[in-house]
Amino acid sequence: MTDRVVKTEAQWREQLDPIEYQVTREAATERAFTGRYWDHHEAGIYTCVCCDTPLFRSDAKFDSGCGWPSYFEPLDPANVSEKVDRSYGMIRTEIICNVCDAHLGHVFPDGPPPTGLRYCINSASLRFDPA
Repeated sequence: MTDRVVKTEAQWREQLDPIEYQVTREAATERAFTGRYWDHHEAGIYTCVCCDTPLFRSDAKFDSGCGWPSYFEPLDPANVSEKVDRSYGMIRTEIICNVCDAHLGHVFPDGPPPTGLRYCINSASLRFDPA
C-alpha cells in the first residue's frame, strides 16, 4: 500500500470540484444515473479522485441497474476498507479509500459471481485511467 495522503479541508476543497468534495470528504451520494461512469464501458482502471490509488478494474465492472458504477471486486482489497454506516436509518457497509480516507460508496451482498458482491461506487469519487 502507498503512504497515507493527509490534507487539510482547505487543500481538499482546492483540489476537488464541489461534488467530488461533498462525496469524498462529506460522504454525500450523487444522484443515480447522473455520474460520469455509471454507463462507462472503456477498458482501464478506476482510481481514487483524491489520491490516484488504483481501486477497480474495468473488467470487474457490471451493469447492476442501480445508476452508479458497480464492481464485483476491488483491484486490490488492501486499497479499500469497510466501515459500518448507520446513516439514514439503514445499516450499510461503507467503502473508503485506504490511502486518503475518501468515501467511495457502499458494498452490498447482491452482486454477480464470482464474489456475490456489488461495490456501488459514486462516479464523483473516481477518475479513469484508460488501458
